[in-house]
Amino acid sequence: MTVSRNDRQIDNIEFNVADIERSKDFYGGAFGWTFVDYGPTYTEFSDGRLTGGFTTGEPVRPGGPLIILYAQDLEATQLRLKALGAVISRETFSFPGGSRFHFIDPDGYELAVWTSQD
Repeated sequence: MTVSRNDRQIDNIEFNVADIERSKDFYGGAFGWTFVDYGPTYTEFSDGRLTGGFTTGEPVRPGGPLIILYAQDLEATQLRLKALGAVISRETFSFPGGSRFHFIDPDGYELAVWTSQD
């Protein structure tokens, strides 16, 4: 049996969203993600390392696993997210090795952003 190089790694993340264009504007503006549309109900996103998708094919289901993004400038990222309409659900806190905050996106998903200690 051959094991693929993707075995046991996150391969894709899919968000059920209410409005694909709004999600593209939000994540493109906040993190510089790029997009490839595959019809009116699905677009693929890429952060340059990982891909996923936004779909309107299913109801929005906020919750699920916590997706954590990395940012070198945590404060600037938080300001950019707020300007794009994010709600900060947990203010910045420290932990061994770094700090992070949590936010709620326009469809109600909670995500986090972290940075390492300087």
